[in-house]
Parts: sequence; structure tokens; C-alpha cells
Amino acid sequence: MLRTASRRIALAAAALAFTAIAPSASAATVTPAAAASLPVLVRVTVVDTTHTVFNGIVLTNGHDVTTATGGTHKCDGTNGGANPSRVATPTAALDDAARRAHFSWDGTWYPSFDDYAVSRIAADTAGASEYWNISVNGTPTPVGGCQFRIKTGDKVVFTLTAF
Repeated sequence: MLRTASRRIALAAAALAFTAIAPSASAATVTPAAAASLPVLVRVTVVDTTHTVFNGIVLTNGHDVTTATGGTHKCDGTNGGANPSRVATPTAALDDAARRAHFSWDGTWYPSFDDYAVSRIAADTAGASEYWNISVNGTPTPVGGCQFRIKTGDKVVFTLTAF
């Protein structure tokens, strides 16, 4: 447990240090591929129709995600050719938040979109008249949650939303 906490602190410090130096670093020092492989710190908030399920800072990077309904698939920003290299994504951040706070989530995998559609977070399931909306920094994502790139400092919000 202590070893895991120490590793998380070290990764968070590395992500913060990278963010602090990235604007002044030369292209020769920090390549896009190297930057994409680093974890990012984001605020993840999950709100259903009556309360906040989760609100906290999450250290995340693109990774394989497993849901009961959808199975295991990559969720690293390369989905659908959206990004040329692995990046952190909103759905991967939700997956990390769920592990950290011990809540579950589920989603259907759609091969034609190369992405999940989130159907349930904790006890809150989307029905015929609502869906789980994903927004980053107050703007709904124009692509799926495994395709959209998030960066350190972003605010990722999953909201149970009526059609």
C-alpha cells in the first residue's frame, strides 16, 4: 500500500514537473511521442441527476479498459485514428477514478466507432431518455471518450443528461 502511494506521488510530481517545463522546452528536448507517454493530472467529476458521485484529482494515461458489457479494448487516444500516439483520455480517466474511489462503471463497445458508450456509473444507469455526457473544460467532446486527448489541468465531467 505504501509502495503504491509513493509511486503515485512520484508520478504526480513527474507530471507536474513536466507541465512546468514543457512550455519553455525545445522541440529537441521533448518530442511529441515522449510527451504523450507521460501521465496527466486532471479533475474528474461524475454527476448523476441528484448528486455528485465523484469529484477529485486523478493521475491517468491512455490504457486498456475493461467493462462487463463491452469487454477489454484500448482507450488511449489512438482509437479511430484520432491521435498518432497514445494519450490520456476522458474514459481512461473515468476508469482510473473508479478504481481509486471503488465505484464501478459499464459501457458498450462499438467497433464501428472504436469506442465505448458509457451506460452506467456507480448505481446510475442511462435510460431511454438520458445518456452520460462527457465534457472537457466545459465543452462536450466532439469524439468518443477513448479518442479525445486530455492534458494536465483539464476538467473532465461525466454528467447524466436528458435527451
